[in-house]
Amino acid sequence: MTEFAHRFAAHHPDGTNPSAVAVLGQCGRPELETRHTIPARQGRAVRLRRGERLRVINPQGSQVGDFWAFAEADPGEHLSMEHMRADLRKLTPRAGDALVTNRRRPILTLLEDSSPGVHDTLVASCDVCRYHKLGHQGYHDNCTDNLRMALSAIGVKLPEVPCPLNLWMNTPPRGNGDMVWLPPVSRPGDQVTFRAEMDLIAVISACPMDLLPINGEDAVPRDLAVMILS
Repeated sequence: MTEFAHRFAAHHPDGTNPSAVAVLGQCGRPELETRHTIPARQGRAVRLRRGERLRVINPQGSQVGDFWAFAEADPGEHLSMEHMRADLRKLTPRAGDALVTNRRRPILTLLEDSSPGVHDTLVASCDVCRYHKLGHQGYHDNCTDNLRMALSAIGVKLPEVPCPLNLWMNTPPRGNGDMVWLPPVSRPGDQVTFRAEMDLIAVISACPMDLLPINGEDAVPRDLAVMILS
């Protein structure tokens, strides 16, 4: 057991970074049609109204983004990878697919994906325990804490930590059941665009992983960017 494992709480981060206080716009409502940066190793929450579009941009092409969505009316309803896979009958969504919640309702539609479409729906967000198992000592920025902090920064208490949609993460399962951890195949400027099918809160974490090559061969975390389109 790590020093953190005994006190895990969905809404309580194990450490801190600027994600705990930095917000996009007023309470998560950034200016429309404007590009906003999500700094490397940090997360941000964005409120979307039904019908609005959210574009997530990979400026350098090598950065993974952990992505979540929660119903504004009840954050206990959230984008669910296990429900989505069953609904779509495939591991990874493609343009035109509706993405469903743990109550099997559409929460987002993936409208566009300029990348080769390699994303992950199987791997949990990284946390301090993950970094300890990889040999890191002490606290390490992580996507689980970025999620907790980003929601707290806009006044939302997280009821649980769902599995994220890991944008651009290249961890394909093999025929024998093994998984491999490879650099993204996305390119500089690649982007995905979602349409909100209900009022929701999206959270994006620019994954801090620097012990495996999931953020490129050099394992250097980099910025992501987002835009809300009407």
